[in-house]
Amino acid sequence: MKNRWKGTHVLVTGAGGFIGSHLTEELARQGARVRALIHYNSRSSRGFLENLPAPLSRRVEVRAGDVCDGHFVSELVRGQDVVFHLAALIAIPYSYQAPQSFVSVNVQGTLNVLEACRRRGVKKLVHTSTSEVYGTARYTPMDEAHPLQGQSPYSASKIGADHLAEAFHRSFGLPVAVARPFNTYGPRQSARAVLATIVSQALNGRPEISVGALAPVRDFNYVADTVSGFLAVGADPRSVGEIVNLGSGRGITIGRAARLILRLTGSKAPLVEDKRRLRPANSEVLKLICGNGKARRLLGWKPRFRFEEGLARMVDYIRSHASEYKTDVYNV
Repeated sequence: MKNRWKGTHVLVTGAGGFIGSHLTEELARQGARVRALIHYNSRSSRGFLENLPAPLSRRVEVRAGDVCDGHFVSELVRGQDVVFHLAALIAIPYSYQAPQSFVSVNVQGTLNVLEACRRRGVKKLVHTSTSEVYGTARYTPMDEAHPLQGQSPYSASKIGADHLAEAFHRSFGLPVAVARPFNTYGPRQSARAVLATIVSQALNGRPEISVGALAPVRDFNYVADTVSGFLAVGADPRSVGEIVNLGSGRGITIGRAARLILRLTGSKAPLVEDKRRLRPANSEVLKLICGNGKARRLLGWKPRFRFEEGLARMVDYIRSHASEYKTDVYNV
């Protein structure tokens, strides 16, 4: 697959974030010419692209802007062969407070990207979905035919964006594929995410670990596996018009994952439920387990990292970047 990307002009939106930065780095490593969109900010911060190794940074053109600006997006897409659209608001707790922001960025922003790709004639657009669009599992493992249910303003906005992507393929023949990752974790993940906040609290030596609900089941996929899934979706023409789940196929409760973290960090602190970390009762997604059969059959993709291995790598990263992790994060 490495030869597939050499010399290809690729746009990554949301490139300064967790998954986006890993994807940008891997594309550059495989020889792509990457245009990386970061959200404009007054500090001129490039997010996680700040520490991109010099040999790779020469293959990355960083642009600051906003997917909500349709004219800007149209110019951004000019000259690109493949677009990976990851830019989004993703913090579920914040979506309860500011739902209109999520519609603006996740729905209108996606519409702008779709329209720009249609007008500029890109060869492939990979749109990023989320397992949250499924809501609580009606059956497991959850394949791509599982019903969709918006259980938070965030998931509802992503359902809308996914349907727009599907509509642009059916209406205009846009070569778009939808990558639907389950819960990605690993180095660089924000402390707003459940595993990262538990790790950062444990390493900080807090006397108790503040957590939300421990019973929900999640399918955690290591970030390198998610990235390889994105690349497989982007490279294979058979993914056009398809939705492809990316996940490990293994479910684990938040409680069990937390206890693994405590063992890895050596923390003896008790887990204490914090109401500020709980979702509204009818909004909580109780079980997500990926059915990844399509990715295996269609693309030959499968995850390589065991959960315990990826978790150890994440702990090592947060330990070496402790100053970047706050331990009182709830809604950011």
